Amino acid sequence: MDDLDKRIVTLIQAGFPVSARPYADIGGQLGIGEDEVIGRVKAIMASGEIRRLGASFDSRKLGYSSTLCAVHVSPEKLDVAVEVINSFYNVTHNYERNHHYNVWFTLIAPSRERIREILSEMEERAGIGPIIELPAKRLFKIQVNLPVIDG
Repeated sequence: MDDLDKRIVTLIQAGFPVSARPYADIGGQLGIGEDEVIGRVKAIMASGEIRRLGASFDSRKLGYSSTLCAVHVSPEKLDVAVEVINSFYNVTHNYERNHHYNVWFTLIAPSRERIREILSEMEERAGIGPIIELPAKRLFKIQVNLPVIDG
């Protein structure tokens, strides 16, 4: 990424404009055109430096339930298990840990009942389990903006 790309990424993560033409708004702040912003964002995403560009919502305020999950998966089942887990759009994060419970993920659904259904389906399809639920007792929301501009 060059310096202009870094400035674009900084603006996007700190407060993506909610407007009819957000990329034009970003370009206006940087003195470049909307098409150039779009092209640069596409190139950054194609490079893998940005994995996802999308909104973050407070799921609780929208009436959804979420939970952190952990499961032990044997090394020979790991690829299949992760593929099954990731096949559910309800999974927002998924990562491997160096621990007995080596696969952790977060899951969101319209109800606790639906979460239990999804976890049962995951266990059955992947041949894993039991998946342990670790729902939050207290919420800590941390704003994380990664500095990408030097200085």
